[in-house]
Amino acid sequence: MSKLFKKILWATDFSDEAQETFAYAEAFAKTFDAELIAMHVVPDFSPALYSTVTSVKGDLIRRVELIKTDMKNRLDEMEKNKEVSFKSVVKEGSDAKKIIETAEEEQADLIVMGKKGLSGIEKLFLGSVANRVLRNSSVPILFPRKKGGEIKFNKILVPTDFSEHEEVERDFAWDFAKGFDSELMFLHVLELHDHEFSPRVLEEMMDGLVEKLRQRKKREAEDIKISENVTRSFNAATGIVDYAEEGNFDLIVMSTCGPGKIERFFLGSTTEKVISHSRTPILAIPSHHF
Repeated sequence: MSKLFKKILWATDFSDEAQETFAYAEAFAKTFDAELIAMHVVPDFSPALYSTVTSVKGDLIRRVELIKTDMKNRLDEMEKNKEVSFKSVVKEGSDAKKIIETAEEEQADLIVMGKKGLSGIEKLFLGSVANRVLRNSSVPILFPRKKGGEIKFNKILVPTDFSEHEEVERDFAWDFAKGFDSELMFLHVLELHDHEFSPRVLEEMMDGLVEKLRQRKKREAEDIKISENVTRSFNAATGIVDYAEEGNFDLIVMSTCGPGKIERFFLGSTTEKVISHSRTPILAIPSHHF
């Protein structure tokens, strides 16, 4: 059995979406025989505490401790109704910061969380909890499909841009596929943007990219079906999302390597855009992981 994941951290805010993501965390824990940790973050009230009188401050501290105890009990009670047991952790502070810290403290190999809160403004400028975790975590993150029904990973899509980190990304997908006995599709998207090309030029560009895919390092099949393809689209994110949905893929595995910090701040990385718009689950490998 593949041991790609030995310890999995599931972050929950007890929302409907968070409850749905547990099924994915549970499936991964079973497949990879991994330890599961469930965590909830209580908001940090410290800024308010600093400006209050001593008596009020003491009351607020007691209330926070009661909330933390209640959340811990809620997680423990939830465990009784699950097929997989898990360790319960409750922290106080910033959601994204505490999720990242806990993953590092527990030496987790994977974070499973929802992508709730990706509004238009947040995607471009501030970022939701999911985006902040994605941009700062050194641990891979799974963003499951919301209300996705049956959990399966028969077909996995692995976008590639021929970057220097490509082989690490492909190796990661390879190990994942062995765990779930999945088929792999390696895809490159030819980004056309607003440019127009003649049919002959487009054909030559596509043929060149297909040949480039074929020349990369090969692996022994080990009963894993591997395919490679090139498609064209306005941009990479749109091409990946459309290809995954049209091909009924069960998972997209991709890294966050790409644009620099300034470009990502204003435009968002390709991975962030895919996560925001795709209805297919995403397993994102942060650049820090490399």
